[in-house]
Amino acid sequence: MSLLEKINGPEVIKRLSVSELEELARELRQFIVDTVAQNGGHLAPSLGTVELTLALYSVFNFPQDKLIWDVGHQAYTHKIITGRRDSFHTLRQKDGITGFPNRSESPYDAFGVGHASTSISAALGMAISRDLSGRNNEVIAVIGDGALTGGEAFEALNQAGDLGKKLIVILNDNEMSIDKNVGGLSDYLSRIRIAPQYNRAKKDVGSLIMSIPHIGDKALKTARVVKDSVRAALVPGGLFEELGFHYIGPVDGHNISLLQEIFERARELDGPILIHVHTTKGKGYLPAETEPDKFHGIGKFDKSTGKCPSKDCPPTYTAVFGQALIDLAGRNSELVAITAAMPSGTGLKAFGDKFPQRFYDVGIAEEHAVTLAAGLAADGKHPVVALYSTFAQRGYDQLMHDVCLQNLPVTLCLDRAGLVGADGATHHGAFDLSYLRHMPNMTIFVPKDESELRDMLYTAVQMDTPSAIRYPRGCGLGVAVSEDFHKLEIGRAECLQDGQDVAILAVGTMVSKAQQTAEILAQAGITAAVVNMRFVKPLDEDMLKQHLNARLLVTMEENSLLGGFGSAVAEYLADNGRTLNLLRLGLPDKFVEQGTQDELLALCGLQPEQMAEKIKERLK
Repeated sequence: MSLLEKINGPEVIKRLSVSELEELARELRQFIVDTVAQNGGHLAPSLGTVELTLALYSVFNFPQDKLIWDVGHQAYTHKIITGRRDSFHTLRQKDGITGFPNRSESPYDAFGVGHASTSISAALGMAISRDLSGRNNEVIAVIGDGALTGGEAFEALNQAGDLGKKLIVILNDNEMSIDKNVGGLSDYLSRIRIAPQYNRAKKDVGSLIMSIPHIGDKALKTARVVKDSVRAALVPGGLFEELGFHYIGPVDGHNISLLQEIFERARELDGPILIHVHTTKGKGYLPAETEPDKFHGIGKFDKSTGKCPSKDCPPTYTAVFGQALIDLAGRNSELVAITAAMPSGTGLKAFGDKFPQRFYDVGIAEEHAVTLAAGLAADGKHPVVALYSTFAQRGYDQLMHDVCLQNLPVTLCLDRAGLVGADGATHHGAFDLSYLRHMPNMTIFVPKDESELRDMLYTAVQMDTPSAIRYPRGCGLGVAVSEDFHKLEIGRAECLQDGQDVAILAVGTMVSKAQQTAEILAQAGITAAVVNMRFVKPLDEDMLKQHLNARLLVTMEENSLLGGFGSAVAEYLADNGRTLNLLRLGLPDKFVEQGTQDELLALCGLQPEQMAEKIKERLK
């Protein structure tokens, strides 16, 4: 029996020797690679934290102690050793375990994490609660160096250092390359700085100097200046020290015995502690080590080669957007592209290569991305901010206050709008139409296909007011995409087919499904008009008026029904005193689980057969 097969809970970890833990780490890596090759997932981040996780569980007492991951895609080992080994094969599948920590899934998941930079804030909250309750458990936040670029992380560091609560922050640095000599010295300095003897020695030196008659105060002040100067010159982590943290590191995040020693000694310290560990992203699987970006989040792949199966698929919306922006930037020198740690995911990598002076990756800092764009726009540029829909939520206030209130020409391009699939509730772009609709001065474009996306981008970057374009994850419909651009009339819809019984008004991905629904209805003798509304704001009121004589008006959207496109149509009808049979189809008022996009559309009743049945039922 392998060591992994014996791990049914984390209590076993404490009984293993270092050599056994190292063997378990090898087995875990193989297990993770095997599973992700079949299911897809965040491979490289989790391969980098295997030893770190085992060391944490060998020293601390979870779940009495609290462990918060940031971001949760580092946590596969954590999931496997906390009783989910036998269900790990369901990773990211419908009704399976999630790809991120989830409080409803396990008591060991102390905090749900799908968006970055939240762990230190949550951990500080738990530390405050612990102290108010008179408990003495440890609270540990593991934050990646990428997540540390988010402003919320520094807000939390600022308060944690000020409050002085006992809190352990582990900075998992898996990007920076550290020279071996520097790393060895850093390990040595780390051992000295956290050793109880060192902390006692500092106090003893101070006491000794203070005991010298007449010169004690002055000498102590001088000694402190010298100590601080030496620390700033020789010891990394001065910033964290100045914020009030004990800084430890950098240390080798794959050295289990060293990590155990550091964690044991860190438990003896009071106040906030930051332990800086260096890990290799993709550790132990050569393709992931060689291309960590590719294996950060990946679909199914051949584990023997690391290659993903080829797909007979039209270009993705992401790729079409990226090429369109390159084409437009060649014509318009005022265009600037901005993203938040997602140059590849948003299709902007090639743009950055071609126009490096007009491309800015701000890190995981969506708020800054939006206000940076506002500053550019206020000075005459037209910035295009490309974000995933779910992450753009983090820039809500900046969109409202810095862009829309000042009516600035910023174009927000929202990738992964709608249901994204296996990443689940934290990543679905289910709310953007709702949170953008009520922003004054905002124009909202929703393309029905990849060709229309190009024309909408072309139109938006010519506007002198705020605009947003939302489009889905994955392949386009395969329509012909012209190299030419066509300017669209703002707020003008298009009627794709006529019908007398039902009028289906659809946006985005639902337009093609509306056409399929109309075909099913036709087989039952029901004629349906299909309208591609194109714009959620402003609505084409003339087009609406043309279809108010239908027996049933239907709206279709891949967005929450609360406040979305259907709500806009209902508001129009109410404001104009029209009573009409209205059926709104969209995402329900709940967080939708994980699964394939088709599975989730069916779960929400948004497949053509399901929508046709609902329409027929309403017409009875």
